[in-house]
Amino acid sequence: MAYLAPAEFVTKMVDSGESKLLMSTRDTLIRSYMAGAILALAAAFAVSVTVNTGNALVGAMLFPVGFIMLYLMGFDLLTGVFTLVPLAVLDKRPGATWGGCLRNWGLVFVGNFAGALTVAVFMAIVFTFGFSEAPNAIGERLGHIGEGRTLGYASHGAAGMLTLFIRGVMCNWMVSTGVVAALMSTSVSGKAIGMWMPIMIFFYMGFEHSIVNMFLFPTGLMLGGKFTLMDYLIWNEIPTVVGNLVGGLTFVGATLYATHYKTAPKRVVS
Repeated sequence: MAYLAPAEFVTKMVDSGESKLLMSTRDTLIRSYMAGAILALAAAFAVSVTVNTGNALVGAMLFPVGFIMLYLMGFDLLTGVFTLVPLAVLDKRPGATWGGCLRNWGLVFVGNFAGALTVAVFMAIVFTFGFSEAPNAIGERLGHIGEGRTLGYASHGAAGMLTLFIRGVMCNWMVSTGVVAALMSTSVSGKAIGMWMPIMIFFYMGFEHSIVNMFLFPTGLMLGGKFTLMDYLIWNEIPTVVGNLVGGLTFVGATLYATHYKTAPKRVVS
């Protein structure tokens, strides 16, 4: 499991950000669609495991399988491009602009949402036998997740919004650490091991991941969750996206870039 030194894998981070920023619209949408779909399926799997075993830790331990697979296949999540793409702009790579960065984020958001929504519809059909009967136990759990993580925050007002935002920050601190960990090794096993721990942490701790929520909340709405589309957007998705951006770019991308790529001059000791 070959390990790359920080200066080496941070250079790969900047290179990856440049590649994603300059990618064609078609490829960006396809890759982000598949990433959203695979992560949504992993979330459905993890919730199913949690309900069937009664042990949330088991579900959290198995959830990273989906994350690992989508990154090994070169697909893109919004949380990852939040961290990597701005580095190409900061490094003044040819053709890298903030406008291009925003374009990439917008396309990946659309693709992730479309992929997650596709799986949400599929799983809602599975959990209700084609909407012919009441949701099964897993479907009921998904509805309650949606209620607790929208109306639950709303009931606390500004304090709830702050908590939601911080959970979004903490989430992408961990998720982007997983993205970076995949660049630390040149072997499949090394990449998988590096990604596993931070992804398990975010899922078990209940941090807010914008793409996972693109699956959980639409599914909850289709299965009779007692919250509205506006509850989902205002009291979860929008603040979560902002928190994910701040967490990934600030605590992972910018810090690694500043200290391992644009290293400050060494002190001169007389």
